[in-house]
Amino acid sequence: MEQYIMKGGNPLVGEVTIGGAKNAALGILAAAIMTDEDVLIDNLPDVRDINVLLEAIEEIGAKVERIDRHTVRINGKTIREVSVDDDYIRKIRASYYFIGAMLGKYKSAQVPLPGGCNIGSRPIDQHLKGFRALGADVRIERGAVIAHAIDLVASHIYLDVVSVGATINVMMAATLAEGQTILENVAKEPHVVDVANFLNSMGANIKGAGTDTIRIRGVRKLHGTEYSIIPDQIEAGTFMCAAAITRGDVMVKNVIPKHLEAISAKLLEMGCEVVEFDDAVRVVGKSYQKHTDIKTLPYPGFPTDMQPQMTVTLALAKGTSVVTESIFENRFRYVDELSRMGANVKVEGNVAVIDGVSGFTGAFVNAPDLRAGAALVIAGLAADGYTVVDEIGYIQRGYECFEEKLQGLGAMIEKVDSEHEVKKFKLKVG
Repeated sequence: MEQYIMKGGNPLVGEVTIGGAKNAALGILAAAIMTDEDVLIDNLPDVRDINVLLEAIEEIGAKVERIDRHTVRINGKTIREVSVDDDYIRKIRASYYFIGAMLGKYKSAQVPLPGGCNIGSRPIDQHLKGFRALGADVRIERGAVIAHAIDLVASHIYLDVVSVGATINVMMAATLAEGQTILENVAKEPHVVDVANFLNSMGANIKGAGTDTIRIRGVRKLHGTEYSIIPDQIEAGTFMCAAAITRGDVMVKNVIPKHLEAISAKLLEMGCEVVEFDDAVRVVGKSYQKHTDIKTLPYPGFPTDMQPQMTVTLALAKGTSVVTESIFENRFRYVDELSRMGANVKVEGNVAVIDGVSGFTGAFVNAPDLRAGAALVIAGLAADGYTVVDEIGYIQRGYECFEEKLQGLGAMIEKVDSEHEVKKFKLKVG
């Protein structure tokens, strides 16, 4: 089984280039099958979730051509069925985007209930509410969502909770519904805006993405397009925290600084230096970093996907920090692993109280999910001695060339899959 082994203690220094946003790409790839013309998508991250979704798109009959590692051409004209294979879909949460895409295009979809990281309850009731409001008959049978409509008709839909997935999914279906759909209390995340921009480039008529209300005037059909995905806000934030926790100096390139403002603000409060450029952010960690409080919230609030990385960074800050997780109830499972490295974190319900310690020591830890796995890696890079992170398949779901990018900043880290390779690494780095 593959693991990361690292020797901590090196400040990360240098430049790192951020890839395309995984969460935007998942919605965009699903939406790409909504036209019978060619769609060219670039700045695609080469990560496991994306590759699984592309396999699923190919499996239903669409033509998928990998032009290079980060560019794909998709043509949905040859799709032969509206039922998606179970094997692919159980692996990734974003499989549910096929429902909105196929319901919009074919007025029919059959998609297994999704998988992904176990970070808490993520019901799809708001998705189903939206599809039903558009006139679809939706039911769950044998672990799959089955949706059919004679015609989709525009509606006024209020989401009971702010949901990125439901916003994107219902928006896709409404794109090909008759009339004007008004979606209220929607998610405002950058990847929601990116999917809306992508659909508009295909001929959709969507206004208001990035605000509380999205208005979608249905069109008869969509056409081909060429589109470049936005940079990944969470990958960027992870490297920003890596710079801070190792007291390094890292220029994080190919980013949209506005998307990172909540993360930048907290690092500044801790005493780090954060300098914004047009498409880059430089983070300089300081020997003295102080506590701060964080509450995860929908965008533009602090992102839940950055909570573990920020928590491990605060675990080496002076004083007591409080982190409140208001999005997912199961997101502190990594704290037990972090405690093995010497952190002093107490969790009560959805609140973590962090008493900063002067240092971590290396340990053998397990990655419980994607973002927590990345957080444990950056903790290991700041620890004294060797750290081994197991279950790194989670991390590979969302970070492209993670260890290579860290190596480029001076980290002593390698991917290994045997005890022999672990020993070889220890001999090499001393």
